Amino acid sequence: MKEDGRGDPATPQTTLEGLHVWVVEDDPELLALSVDDLRWRGATARGLDSAEALYRHLAVERCDIVVLDIGLPGEDGYAVARHLRGMADIGIVMLTGRGSTHDMTHGLALGADVYLVKPVAGDLLAAALVSLRRRLHRDRPASAAGTAPVVPGWQLQSDGWNLQAPNGKNLALTGAERGFLRALMTPSSAPVERETLIAAITDTPWDFDPHRLDVLVHRLRSRVQNATGLTLPVRALRGAGYLWTDGAA
Repeated sequence: MKEDGRGDPATPQTTLEGLHVWVVEDDPELLALSVDDLRWRGATARGLDSAEALYRHLAVERCDIVVLDIGLPGEDGYAVARHLRGMADIGIVMLTGRGSTHDMTHGLALGADVYLVKPVAGDLLAAALVSLRRRLHRDRPASAAGTAPVVPGWQLQSDGWNLQAPNGKNLALTGAERGFLRALMTPSSAPVERETLIAAITDTPWDFDPHRLDVLVHRLRSRVQNATGLTLPVRALRGAGYLWTDGAA
């Protein structure tokens, strides 16, 4: 067995096919080794060196699990875990050199699903990722676990993380955009109240500035236009929320 946890370099013991994993680590060498090992095991892996870089990519791309170091420049891993916990579908693995009981307790209390202390063999990390993927899938509500809502023309795909336009072009969604569209894109062609939409995009609706919903819709319209060349079929109704108009009477 090699030090990185690999046995036969051609046959990983644990495969991560279909899993999107992002590693946030400020040590360039460790980051490169981690990403390389995850890709070798079949994961779609990305390496990021700061919380800021993570947030930039989360704004436009899908991620299943974040592997997170604590000692990051700027915003540390504890603060990142607290922020990510608001995105209920993202798994959080803390992989750090801080192994005290206090650090582990603090990390788990802030929202980490798994806490591992470096150095960690690749097979152990991969097994933890597979276990976490099963747990995330099991805990996901039934309405989110299957096929996304089917509507004429526009489609939510990849468990709602991707919006496909009628012309076949696609846009990767953020967690908030995903929640908004899943709540809005229903066959009923009925308006959806603002309170319902806010509850779909945040776990703390009582703490959410309602004006942020309008900002989200404005940005989503712009991103859809830029990515697909089409206008998102969403209509704001004063006093009634928003209406999905694709195919509506």
